Amino acid sequence: MTLREISAAELIGFPILSLLILLPLLAAAALRVLRDERTALGIALAGAGLELALSALLAVRFIPEVADVQFVERGPSLPFIGASYHLGVDGVSVLFVPVTALLTLLVVAYAEYSVRAQARHYLAATLILEATLIGAFVSLDLLLFWIFFVAELVPSYALITRWGTGPGRQEAARDYVRAMLVGAALMLVGMVLLARNHADLGPGGAWSFDLVELLRTPVPRELQTFIFFLLFFGFAIKAPVFPFHTWLPKVLEQGPIVGMSVFLIGVKLGTYGFIRFIIPLLPEASREWYWLMAAFGAAGILYGSLIALVQSNLRRVLAFGSLSHMGAVIIGIFSLNFHGLQGGLLQMINLGVTGAGLFFVAGFIAARIGAPELRVLGGLAPTVPLLTTTFLVIALAGIGLPGTNGFNGEHLIMLGAYQAHWAMALMSGLGVFLTAAYLIRYFQRAFLGDALAPSAATMPDLRPRELLIAATLGVFIFWVGLFTTPFLHAMNGSLRAIEERVERGSFRGTGAADAPGVHRFADAPELLRFEVRP
Repeated sequence: MTLREISAAELIGFPILSLLILLPLLAAAALRVLRDERTALGIALAGAGLELALSALLAVRFIPEVADVQFVERGPSLPFIGASYHLGVDGVSVLFVPVTALLTLLVVAYAEYSVRAQARHYLAATLILEATLIGAFVSLDLLLFWIFFVAELVPSYALITRWGTGPGRQEAARDYVRAMLVGAALMLVGMVLLARNHADLGPGGAWSFDLVELLRTPVPRELQTFIFFLLFFGFAIKAPVFPFHTWLPKVLEQGPIVGMSVFLIGVKLGTYGFIRFIIPLLPEASREWYWLMAAFGAAGILYGSLIALVQSNLRRVLAFGSLSHMGAVIIGIFSLNFHGLQGGLLQMINLGVTGAGLFFVAGFIAARIGAPELRVLGGLAPTVPLLTTTFLVIALAGIGLPGTNGFNGEHLIMLGAYQAHWAMALMSGLGVFLTAAYLIRYFQRAFLGDALAPSAATMPDLRPRELLIAATLGVFIFWVGLFTTPFLHAMNGSLRAIEERVERGSFRGTGAADAPGVHRFADAPELLRFEVRP
């Protein structure tokens, strides 16, 4: 998997990735010195809007169906430790940039309604969070990625502690930071071992954290397994993967409701790390331990869905539902075939948008009658038909209704899982069924039937700005659902390269049975051994 690099100067003529990182930081800095809240909102909207325009330009100028790293920028380096300023996007990362920019713009646009105190500081923290996330998604140096990964904790902590809505927000923020620091420490050890291995076996005999260089350097089998689990547990805490999820329900319940929309994209850094780093750099270990990863995913699907079924607060429903969805994504990714990787990556994008959409709905409800608890809801459909329609459309996308963005992602995950093993496909299909159960249950009790509180019967419907946000999310849902091909074309080249690398990285055997396109996972437990031909 040797990657060709195409520079930003060659493709677009200016360092667009650096600008995408710098622009939100400049807007945030301007907000810190302003005193007028209205002016601050205008600057934040302008900055977020320009960021979305630049990210859209990035997506439009991206060359699809190739594995090349594009818009590459190289800057200062630290040769004594092998780190450098190295940015670029490929099919794995390019779609995360415009989605992050879109959700940030929507959060900023709604801040006038969702934030009552210190709005300009809230907007600044949101923009800084956006910059750190985009920086992580476009980093091609492992140490630079790690720096952005850790830097993301600062605005996240501020958003949870200062603008959280629950009495336990301080504790939730501390638990989140502690968990992320543990994960970051594990990741750093694994990354240092990869850099040291490059010094031992790579060209030049020097340390390197550069992803492109590390992909050219073989990693011994024993070392692969050790690094695999260091990186896996580090990213699993972020994703989160069951049973490393204990911080997630607290944060999503106690944090700022609408602000969690951008936060949820940051959560995807966990599963992003599986595709970006673990599988390409450690293909043999990924093949050896795929069955354990599938077991983690299956446990997450069952546990998350069943707990979501008994929750009465929409925010907790979404927290445990997110855990269940991440389980399905992990099954898709660790099917280690093209369709599974496609479905896992596409579903990460989809879940970022649908999860954000449902948190917007929770915010709309909270702004009117308080916490979105079933005990104070019921009978909302006649009173707020636009809000009801918004929830229903986004929920159906989360379930995977054909025509919505969720359908193609789930279909590809199940197809890839079936190619790997029938049990993996069964668990991913069960996840779809259980998702329908907990979302339809909440819809039926919150929006249908009789009103359980007087405030629910008199609740106002969506205001113009809220309706615009809902319409934007709806357009994205049906756009990706009905016109999925351009999104798949963007990621296909990189995912084919990853699949080929996994196929060439088998531990044992030669000959026809180990030819490209044939997966023989002989190191798996007896129940999960298989051979698949496309």
